[in-house]
Amino acid sequence: MTLVARTEGDPHALLLAAEGQLRALDRNLAVFPAQTMAAYVRASLGPARLGAMLLGIFGLLGLGLAAVGVFSVVAYSVSQRTREIGIRMALGAQPGSVTRLVLKEGMIPVTIGIILGLGVGIALAQLVASLLYGVSATDPITFAGVIGLLAAVAFLACYVPARRATKVDPLATLRCE
Repeated sequence: MTLVARTEGDPHALLLAAEGQLRALDRNLAVFPAQTMAAYVRASLGPARLGAMLLGIFGLLGLGLAAVGVFSVVAYSVSQRTREIGIRMALGAQPGSVTRLVLKEGMIPVTIGIILGLGVGIALAQLVASLLYGVSATDPITFAGVIGLLAAVAFLACYVPARRATKVDPLATLRCE
């Protein structure tokens, strides 16, 4: 049996009084530790919260790995093209145009990946629809937020090597040629 009571005041005082009354009625009655409804709900949602927290941590780790991967590929591409970038700058290319060139070449694969991921995400959204509460599986705000976050992280990962590419010394490049 379960006893549920509503109180206007401090629920802990009522818990102690109710537990004392139950024990006074029957000493052999097994009375489990009394708790408030908030504590009961918090305890019952514990496994779900732990799972959500772990999924969030793994998601952030995945985002970090993706950022490191994009950064590494773009940085490697810039290092392979140092002479070309130096010659462009020696011929009068502005640092802004070099930055735009590197950003464009880094963001094209990211954009393709976001578009493909959006298509697959929408197609597979119905598989997780039963696990969601208070939001639809194809919530446009959620999809827009994720796309924005991924694009911002990828842009930052491309921007750092792009800025480094503008620091190439054209004279040193021409001497090597």
